[in-house]
Amino acid sequence: MTAYDVAVIGLGAMGSAALFHLARRGRRVVGIEQFEPGHDRGSSHGESRAIRLGYFEHPSYVPLARRAYENWRELERLAGEKVLTVTGVLEIGKPGSVIVEGSLAASRLHGLEHEVLDTGEIAKRYSQFTLPRDYSAVWQPDGGFLQPELANALHLKLARAAGAEMLVNTPVLGVEPTSGGVRVVLEGCVIEAANVVIAAGPWIAGLVPELKPHLVLSRQVLCWFAPREPDAVRLGKLPVFIIDGEDDIAYGFPDFSGSGFKCASHHGSGIWTRADEARQDAGPADEKRMRDFLEAYLPAAAGPLKNMRTCIYTKTPDEDFVIDLSPEDPRIVIASPCSGHGYKFASVIGEVLADLAIKGETRHDISRFAIGRLRGAVA
Repeated sequence: MTAYDVAVIGLGAMGSAALFHLARRGRRVVGIEQFEPGHDRGSSHGESRAIRLGYFEHPSYVPLARRAYENWRELERLAGEKVLTVTGVLEIGKPGSVIVEGSLAASRLHGLEHEVLDTGEIAKRYSQFTLPRDYSAVWQPDGGFLQPELANALHLKLARAAGAEMLVNTPVLGVEPTSGGVRVVLEGCVIEAANVVIAAGPWIAGLVPELKPHLVLSRQVLCWFAPREPDAVRLGKLPVFIIDGEDDIAYGFPDFSGSGFKCASHHGSGIWTRADEARQDAGPADEKRMRDFLEAYLPAAAGPLKNMRTCIYTKTPDEDFVIDLSPEDPRIVIASPCSGHGYKFASVIGEVLADLAIKGETRHDISRFAIGRLRGAVA
């Protein structure tokens, strides 16, 4: 039996960042991961994740996004590697689009740099798009993408350098509050910690049963295409974008590593009842869905398929996060699920989780993410 200040369960996006912030503050901390870090069974793989300041989901996310940018740049400074690339973000939609109107409202409320573009102006700047005449867009120059596998690995590397311990390929069987702390039950082993952070992604319901009725595990497919016109989608020519189209909402990234043009639908393509059911099972129907979208809106990218990967959105009914102290015991911090739009915030959520584990509170406004709001709501 070993005593720690904090045990962090799950070392994906949020857990790796929490481990880093806790270790950096001098806490005796252990991170526990059921697989190898960097695995492709959850939500933190796939080469790139979008980041933006103007937030169509809700304006209250903007202060967290600002802090996330600061923390990503600090991670780069400490690690000596680049994880955030600014390309600008183009959010495109039909009249009345929630994406366009929401991003515009958030940008205006928080005084963010942005432009509203009609299809004529979009065509002048980015002629590779083919859009209906009545579409418009919000352009955010600060947007871009993160490299999730690299960023997670750097958080873990720096955490270890600051004294964090790690247990990998080690499933957690239970989390049990005691009079003296919190017991983390492993196979053949028990760990004692003063506080525990549960950042288990799509597996979180197994450790926080209160969440189970409120979560949906959405199957998401990422596609990479060899573009018909490589120059049209290379880094420097194409920004990160999201299009609220007639039949789907999809997003894409410039080809920055030679792996191809990456795109995906924001809508799911199936539901898993348990995270362990997830498989790398993308097939022809998934390819057709994205190819049809590209033929309609970005035909320059619609060349031969190079690769497909599945990942998981762990969604709440209102699609906001859950970041809170457990109502069962305040020594347990519940982290995520992030409903498919959380990765960009990992650097600041790690900071928030360290605050909650150490002090039971944080200076960041996370009132929107309280677990109590889910009572009575069913996914």
